[in-house]
Amino acid sequence: MSTYPIRVYGDPVLRQRAREVDEIDGRLKVLADDMVETMVAAPGVGLAAPQVGVQKRLFVYDTGDGGGPRTIVNPTIAESDGEWTFEEGCLSVPGLSWPIVRPRHIHLVGWDLDGNEVSIEATEFEARVLQHEVDHLDGVLLVERLDDDQRKEALRILRARALDLSGNDPDGLAGLSGGERRRPLDRR
Repeated sequence: MSTYPIRVYGDPVLRQRAREVDEIDGRLKVLADDMVETMVAAPGVGLAAPQVGVQKRLFVYDTGDGGGPRTIVNPTIAESDGEWTFEEGCLSVPGLSWPIVRPRHIHLVGWDLDGNEVSIEATEFEARVLQHEVDHLDGVLLVERLDDDQRKEALRILRARALDLSGNDPDGLAGLSGGERRRPLDRR
């Protein structure tokens, strides 16, 4: 097994809808195993194929419930209900998180690596993880789930990171919030 580099915000692969998996074979199983290793090393609780540059509709996850890592191929959220706000981060937007509202309960269907149909009724944290990973397969990043003010703040931080505005300000906040004050010109 090996690990992949995780694609981060700004990489165009993260904005594309992944293609359906036509065949579950040995190569897909190797990909899933490598994705699990990458997810654990990150560390994270979920990882979608586009996050490692593979445009296939599959993701791996492990919520720490004792069931171990699972792989879902060609997932679809069949039903959702309720509302739950929870602090959410993303391996493709490292070091940042926001409270995001998502459905509290979902019913997800898809396939496992043995070609068996999977039907999962999930609540709260597990539901959030599954929704987050399906978003990745649809080319949606958590930044798009933020309210307008949160999104503006997030995009300022991400632009500052992309421009590498300050080596002493890795998240870009000090420069954006006035923390790096410049002295006015002396006009004597």
